[in-house]
Amino acid sequence: MEDKAKTIKLRDVKLSPYILYNGNAEEALNFYKDVLGGEISQLGRYGESPMPCEDSEKHLIMHARLEFDGNMLMISDSSQGRTVLEGDNVQLSVDVESMERINEVFAKMSDGGVVITELQHMFWGARFGMLKDKFGIRWMFNHEQKK
Repeated sequence: MEDKAKTIKLRDVKLSPYILYNGNAEEALNFYKDVLGGEISQLGRYGESPMPCEDSEKHLIMHARLEFDGNMLMISDSSQGRTVLEGDNVQLSVDVESMERINEVFAKMSDGGVVITELQHMFWGARFGMLKDKFGIRWMFNHEQKK
């Protein structure tokens, strides 16, 4: 009975890889779409967001989603002159259905790690935070808030 309760509790968490690029995210996104099929379900550029950015970065992808065969791949260009190193450009993104669950998982995952962005409300209508766990793995947590 205890295992069933754990399974039900975990159903409100979805895990997706998030890949960062040095200015060629759109090329990679289209390549993966051609290879894997599916559709680009979201594509937002830095210039479309309320966040400040250089004119030279406005065309870069701030966030994109490729959905295929029940999977989701998220892609972004690095911004503000930050260089992403190959091998350090993949993060794990966790979408969490409830506010209580995101707070619980984020707190536990950050134990012994480093919080990069505290959980907070973001302009896209979500509670969001980032951290590196005690094993050096980078995580992003997102809870879409009801509108």
